[in-house]
Amino acid sequence: MQVQFITLVLVLLTSSVSVSSTTSRISLVSTTIFDVMKYGAKGDGKTDDSQAFMKAWKAACQSTPNSKSIMNIPGGRTYLLKPVAFAGPCKPSKIFVQVSGNIIGSTKKTDWMSNHADSWLLFSMVNGLTVSGNGQINGQGPIWWKNACIGTPPPALQFKRCNSLRLNGLTHINSPRVHISLTTCNGVIASNLHIIAPETSPNTDGIDISSSTNVNIRDSVIATGDDCIAISGGSSNIKISGIMCGPGHGISIGSLGHGGTDVVENVDVRNCTMTKTLTGVRIKTYQGGSGYARNISFKAIKLDAVYNPIIIDQYYCPTQEDCINSTSAVKLSDISFDGITGTSNMDNVINLSCSETVACTNISMDNVYISSVTPGRKVFGKCVNAHGRISHVKPLFNCLKP
Repeated sequence: MQVQFITLVLVLLTSSVSVSSTTSRISLVSTTIFDVMKYGAKGDGKTDDSQAFMKAWKAACQSTPNSKSIMNIPGGRTYLLKPVAFAGPCKPSKIFVQVSGNIIGSTKKTDWMSNHADSWLLFSMVNGLTVSGNGQINGQGPIWWKNACIGTPPPALQFKRCNSLRLNGLTHINSPRVHISLTTCNGVIASNLHIIAPETSPNTDGIDISSSTNVNIRDSVIATGDDCIAISGGSSNIKISGIMCGPGHGISIGSLGHGGTDVVENVDVRNCTMTKTLTGVRIKTYQGGSGYARNISFKAIKLDAVYNPIIIDQYYCPTQEDCINSTSAVKLSDISFDGITGTSNMDNVINLSCSETVACTNISMDNVYISSVTPGRKVFGKCVNAHGRISHVKPLFNCLKP
């Protein structure tokens, strides 16, 4: 018995030393700061700082494995950047981009041409990335909006194949097109963002999500000329909450089915406010598409003078030219509208226009109260091939089939 006891004590002591050693190693992970000023950035708003940023990024990305790298963009300065691509994979387990200063694009369209002309600032294949700070990213959108037919305007900030991504605190203004694009990302949290562009600016979506999973966007202000948030095909497990949206085109699923098969599922949009937006909550699909969108919830949405509060549009054709006329469609099912209240600038406040050949099914509408922004004016809802149930809905809405 004594030998067994001594052996047990030795085992426990050995385990304790091992745990202590492991804890010590974890607490001593090195952090290295890579300041863009030390790599040649001027920060005067006139000099092209692209190469300095690239040098700082490469040093941070290739730093010590399993360490923490910080690419620092100091405050009190303005940095002019041409299109740049911050590529991974990176050696550190976590990499931070701390934006305290302001970043601006060039006011010359010719300066935007590059090998990745589909975006201005591109992060690709970087895991464990955090982009945060109180700085501003200005995409110089007006040079594109004035002559929208000349050249293809790129998104301002794009993330491709970036897992465990965190975005926090920044102000994004006047993108040429989409402000923030998430493509093939997994595990994203975006919070406390301000995204701003004029109501008349074309295609300036706030955040576009495509082919991405486990995305959480919360507690942000988005006021642009297009969708505040748009969720495209290949996306699932999307949570959106605490968004102040307007002006803009509301929060949209789609457009889906344009030229192929699209799948979207498990989307939860709640506790958002729409102010003077073109639409409130919307699902839009083209005729002729295939696939499905299902398990979608819009809950606790406040409307203030919104033009089209609740829309399902399976005849989406924004140009109204050469529109497809087809019997195939993306299948929509398991969609809930719960606790949506406020005012509309249009008389048609609920419009469920589903495919005539592929019905929308299992739609539920509970505690929906929408009135006209003009006191005493009557409002109404209409349906095409929509099936489901309603409870406590005003205006009187009896076109939803069982």
